[in-house]
Amino acid sequence: MSVAVTRTATEPTLAFAVEVRDGRSSSRHTVTADPALVKRLAAGRSISDERFVEAVFEFLLEREPKDAILARFDVSIVSRYFPEFEREIGKHLP
Repeated sequence: MSVAVTRTATEPTLAFAVEVRDGRSSSRHTVTADPALVKRLAAGRSISDERFVEAVFEFLLEREPKDAILARFDVSIVSRYFPEFEREIGKHLP
């Protein structure tokens, strides 16, 4: 499974186009994130915003198939579906 993240906007909210591919098919997603939330969840790690979004998808893909991930969402809602998100996301960051 591969996750390709492309930034599409930076102001006032970060926005990304994400494509998740497995051997047979792909899914496309539009993801937004508040820069302050990304900084807080990255917890001082020096990573790109794109790498952070990739980590969000790694987290999600451990819990559901790519086709079950919402087509459009803001990172702030992930913890509504998976309460452990903010505690666990660090495991997916370098």
